[in-house]
Formats: sequence, C-alpha cells, structure tokens
Amino acid sequence: MEVRDALYIIFGYLLGSILFARLGGLIFKKTDIMAESPDKNPGTMNAFTYGGFRCGVFTLCGDLFKGFLPVFLYRSGELPENPLMLSFVMAAPVLGHILPFYDIKHGGKGIAATFGCFLGLLPHWIPLCVLASIFIFFSCVVKINPNYYRTVATYILAAICTVWLEPNRYIVFGFLLIAASVLAKLFMSAEEKEHFEVKLAWKH
Repeated sequence: MEVRDALYIIFGYLLGSILFARLGGLIFKKTDIMAESPDKNPGTMNAFTYGGFRCGVFTLCGDLFKGFLPVFLYRSGELPENPLMLSFVMAAPVLGHILPFYDIKHGGKGIAATFGCFLGLLPHWIPLCVLASIFIFFSCVVKINPNYYRTVATYILAAICTVWLEPNRYIVFGFLLIAASVLAKLFMSAEEKEHFEVKLAWKH
C-alpha cells in the first residue's frame, strides 16, 4: 500500500463519517431529528420523514457526494490507481457512514453512500445498474416489506449478480466489502423488525 492509497482510504472513511441527516436536522430543524425516529437511523428516509423535504434532499445529496468524491478523485488522479486499493477506497465511505469514528454505535446503513461510490466508478456502470434495478424490482414489482428485509435481499442478490456480470474483479471485491459491511450492520441492528411480507405490487 502506497501513502497515496492510505490517504484516500482514510479520507473516504472520514468523509463517510459525516452524517448529513444529523447535520441537516441541525441546519433545517434546529434539533437532532434522529431522536424522533424509532430506529435512530441517520439515513435519507428518516431525514425526509422527520426533517422535511429540504433536510431529505440535503441528506441524499450529501450521502451520495461522500461516496462519490473519494472514488472519483482516486480514479481520476494523475497517478495510476492501484486496482486492489480501489476496492478499499470504494468501501471506506460506506464503512465511515456505518461506523463513524466519533460514535460507532450510531451510524447509518450506508445505502445512499453505496450508490455514491458506484457513481464514482462510471463508466463502470454494472454495479450501479444492478443495485438500482434490484432495489426497484423489490420495491415496485415484487414488494418485500419492511425495508430491512428488502435491503438484505437486495444486497445479497446484487452481490451475486455483480460477481457474475462485472469483469473487473477488484470492483467486484469492493462491492463485496460494501455488501458485507451493510449486511453486518443490518444483522447486528437492535431495531424492531416488522412482519416479513412478500407480495406482487399490484396485489392489495
């Protein structure tokens, strides 16, 4: 590992540790909006629900940006990227969001940060399209409820599909690191799980 690689990994982790839902709540509502949510998750959905539209947009853009920036900068720098280290640069912002250095017990799930990392990989479009397509499928065609189980199913299936479809094994490894981090966060979460349900979207 070169110094440059280590700096980008650290930068990604520290940037990922900025929880924009909490910051947005303080800016737009003058309070910690996560205290109002049952699961205390500092994510985009809770930002919209408990902070309002502006807070939600601020959180979504911030979480996408913190995943995008380290990956994009690492890949577009003057020095050539280390393919293996790219995997860890990809995972660093998501890990920072899940386990922020100043409060590792109250991080988020890392979903928007994952999408941000994949945006930074473009024109490598396969991980982004796979994850987005499966989320849409499980939300709008075969609906899995609640969101906890939908996210678990999406990341597991997306990881399998990415292994199968993505030719760059280092990007695959990066996605597997991300998926493992997100799933570990979900499995260790103390949030109350609602009843598991699967149904076709057009069935009531």
